[in-house]
Amino acid sequence: MFSDADFRRLLLCRLASQWADGVFQAGLAGAVLFNPERHANPLAIAAGFAIILVPYSVVGPFAGALLDRWDRRRLVVIANLVRVALVLVAAAADGIGLSNGLIYAAALLVMGVSRFIGSGLSAALPHVVEPGNLVSGNSIVATFGAATAAFGGACAFGLRAVLGADNHGSALVTSAAALGVLLSCLIAVTFTAGQLGPDEVTEPAATVVAVARGLLDGARAALRAPSVTAGFVALAAHRVAYGASLLVVVLLMKYGLRPVGAARAGAGGLIEAVAAGAAGLLVAGVLTPRLVRRFGRPAVVCGGLLAGFGALLGLGLPMLPATILLATFVVTGGGQVVKLSVDAAIQRDVGDDARGRVFSVSDTLFNVMQVVGAGAAALLVPMNGRSPSIIFGTALVYLVGLAGYLLVLYTHPSGPR
Repeated sequence: MFSDADFRRLLLCRLASQWADGVFQAGLAGAVLFNPERHANPLAIAAGFAIILVPYSVVGPFAGALLDRWDRRRLVVIANLVRVALVLVAAAADGIGLSNGLIYAAALLVMGVSRFIGSGLSAALPHVVEPGNLVSGNSIVATFGAATAAFGGACAFGLRAVLGADNHGSALVTSAAALGVLLSCLIAVTFTAGQLGPDEVTEPAATVVAVARGLLDGARAALRAPSVTAGFVALAAHRVAYGASLLVVVLLMKYGLRPVGAARAGAGGLIEAVAAGAAGLLVAGVLTPRLVRRFGRPAVVCGGLLAGFGALLGLGLPMLPATILLATFVVTGGGQVVKLSVDAAIQRDVGDDARGRVFSVSDTLFNVMQVVGAGAAALLVPMNGRSPSIIFGTALVYLVGLAGYLLVLYTHPSGPR
């Protein structure tokens, strides 16, 4: 696949975009969580997740209808230009010392446009990859993308050490994300009109009607494919568990842990957790295609959920820096196995005329379930993050997701695929 120039360009477009995501999100995390001029408690952190993720999740499926009606290449270019302006607005809000709520409001616009671009590039992948290579192509894009986002986060924390941790330094770090967005835009321009799809438009003539029906149409298309519906159940369970465990990790690193050996706490510990998660993503990206070919997608999805369950109980409960890093590696890697499987199911089992909307529905589920998990944990977890009951309850979510996945997959008339 790397020999295909179109696939390479799409991959580079995605990598530039995800590097910018990594810089922006890490810059925002540094500004809110580890800026001495600002303070955050569990509910404030969970509220940050909600403000950033939920609003786009409401409009995303409707915007996804545009990806199935208009030239995706043009939409990606325009969205990236809008995103540059929004990144600079968010950086300015941080630099002049506006409240966390206003910074989150600016950030939600940035991340909303970013998710829209990601959905468009995911929907376009089948136009540059042969059908038999979709799982491998998706794994390559997701693996390199995750690594690039993690590298962007590391770049942000490196810049933070040079430029300062106050509002002014955070603003400069956050604004650096605009460079990656501009590069992504320039790469997208090199595709020809219509090259990234959609192939055909079968919706009513009025685009406004199609956009307004985006959520419903995307959900209907997903329900027609049992592999996608069951995958959404598994993905929802993982994201609830991920949101809760992410909140716990942030609180532990900020308030509840002390450095032990080579493992650190504070901002340094969070960087190590990001690196551990990125390593899990990389391993998942390498192994998933091989595992799917050998064992089949249902077994691989079940394995990803069971890995998360075992990691939280075996490695999360001790709540030590080293075991937290290992748990982060396994939970993130197992979740990526599930995500890659769901993405491949959408690309294979959903028609191109509805694929953008289904990916937008997937993004909605991805975001909202993380907020649900983080919000539920925020109501119960102490400030220092030390709560074995939260870890245990979060682990059980994986078992519920596993049961739901198998129930949907094997009770559908067409059976597993």
